[in-house]
Amino acid sequence: MKIKIADIVIKNRVRKDLGNIDFLMESMKKFGQLHPIILNSKLQLIAGNRRLESAKRLGWQSIDATIIDVNNKAKLLEIEIEENIQRKDFTEDDIAEAYKRLAKLNKKNIFQRFIGFIKRIFKKPSEKADKDSDVMQI
Repeated sequence: MKIKIADIVIKNRVRKDLGNIDFLMESMKKFGQLHPIILNSKLQLIAGNRRLESAKRLGWQSIDATIIDVNNKAKLLEIEIEENIQRKDFTEDDIAEAYKRLAKLNKKNIFQRFIGFIKRIFKKPSEKADKDSDVMQI
């Protein structure tokens, strides 16, 4: 659910240093918010302070949030801890493999280039004119 950022209450947080969030901001700008922040029913932030701060710096007015009906302070702290430790970063080998796959997916093979060439040759003159007029306007 979307929540107005101005309505979110930030109380005493475990993590004091958000670190460099520039890369997270770039990711959110490019892909949007991939994971909601977590709030309690009083709209107090439980987890997702880096995402929230990134959204603020990007000028967003609202953010996706999951609301949980927990107001017990110990449970809220447990959830904050769990959300931050129950994840595993990619290893260097994982990252290398992921980028190798991405490069392969982005690289057109000879067959795909040939098909594209044939399609361009047989385009209707009106389609070529439309495309040319679009280029002229830029």
